[in-house]
Amino acid sequence: MSSYNRFPVMSAAEAADLILDGSMVAIGGFSPAGAPKAVPKALAERAISLHQAGHPFQVRLLSGASISASSEDLLAESGAVSWRAPYQTSGIMRKMINAGKIDFTDMHLSEIAQMVDYGFFGELDFAIIEASAIDNSGRITLTTGIGAAPTFAAKAKKIIVELNAYHSPRLEEITDIAFLSAPPDRTPVPVCHPMDRIGCGYLTVPPEKIAAVVETNSPDEIGAFAECNDTDRKIAANLVEFLLNELGTGRIPKTFLPIQSGVGNINNAVLKALGEHPDFPVFSMYTEVFQDSAAELMDKGKISGISASSLTVAPATLERIYANFDFYKSKIVLRPQELSNNPEVIRRLGVIALNVALEADIYGNANSTHLFGQNIMNGIGGSGDFERNAYLSVFMLPSTAKQGCISSIVPMCTHLDHSEHSVKVIVTEYGVADLRGLSPRAKAREIIEKCAAPEYRFYLHSYLNSASGGHIGHDLSKTFELHRNYLQTGKMLS
Repeated sequence: MSSYNRFPVMSAAEAADLILDGSMVAIGGFSPAGAPKAVPKALAERAISLHQAGHPFQVRLLSGASISASSEDLLAESGAVSWRAPYQTSGIMRKMINAGKIDFTDMHLSEIAQMVDYGFFGELDFAIIEASAIDNSGRITLTTGIGAAPTFAAKAKKIIVELNAYHSPRLEEITDIAFLSAPPDRTPVPVCHPMDRIGCGYLTVPPEKIAAVVETNSPDEIGAFAECNDTDRKIAANLVEFLLNELGTGRIPKTFLPIQSGVGNINNAVLKALGEHPDFPVFSMYTEVFQDSAAELMDKGKISGISASSLTVAPATLERIYANFDFYKSKIVLRPQELSNNPEVIRRLGVIALNVALEADIYGNANSTHLFGQNIMNGIGGSGDFERNAYLSVFMLPSTAKQGCISSIVPMCTHLDHSEHSVKVIVTEYGVADLRGLSPRAKAREIIEKCAAPEYRFYLHSYLNSASGGHIGHDLSKTFELHRNYLQTGKMLS
């Protein structure tokens, strides 16, 4: 790109000094991929300095998904944040949210752009976005995470650009930025195949909005996941067997359907199992996050193409993608999350959604966000966008946690993110519960027999048999007995 000399080049600290107490600040990227790194940390340092001098300083912090854990940790620890949305993965931020020191709004990721666009959060004072290239006309090439950065840049009063030399300007070749029109004149999204491109590879903003350019050279803060364990592999094997049976019966077409996969060890195990099974066809993905495991399958020819909102891969994998860009550029599309998580597209493409839950109850409801109904972990993220609209919605989880002291299958979820109306299949290391077409009590028997750990089945069957009620039976005096037992004794069953 041409020169960007019309914009003030500043240090991260100088750029952070532009942000005032009470500002609404939006950070680009999607997961740590493409998230600005220098200015958020400088913002935390600014908060510490001002607090030590006796001055108030806090911002309202918005992002597309999570940002890097180190930036989030520093922002939380410094007391720089009063309000946060829509998702986070920081241990320190999580503790402060659960302690009531930071207000947190947990939201479906597909809704963020629209909420910002129509002013539901109020005015957006600053957008901090990461770019691999910029020119004097305001043309910006984003890096590895698109997220909601296009909307943040369009709506913010001022933009701070972190120009990161680590990333390839060729990312423009796989980026597909398009905006939805406003209701009631919104037209269908013309994505008819995961690899369809409907926009352009760069973002253009009014040059006068760019308040600072901060030059950096840093990789995304993405580490490798832990090795998959035996439970992860058993869950993956059960799911693959189920999907192959669906394929064999014709409930999934022979060409297969696009897959969405959440993030984590279980999802990595599933993708690996799909890629290694000789009878599983080549497939595409319409998802949020491009992971290392997906890159490996793409290299082997098992994945034909992936539409996502970020390249959330370890630095070594990203360097391999950059070094072989001519191979990957026709197989990857990076979109704004308003499109990657778009309910209409998900439903129309017939996406198979594979996500992980913390707990599921015997009637098919799932909790993916809160421990014991109180303390949030990360947030709902995009799982609800896909789960509610998928052709086939699958939730996976180990049957127990804490060395068997906790059952992940319970009489009633302590917090409900995904209702039994939308959850179609539950998978644990013990088996697969196909809930389609079943009454509530039939669902309960299926889940207990197929998914619960053997040591918990007698309790769960006893609860079901004694539960009163009409269409759905519950004994409200014992609904959360297992949870109370754990809080009192450290074990759900004595």
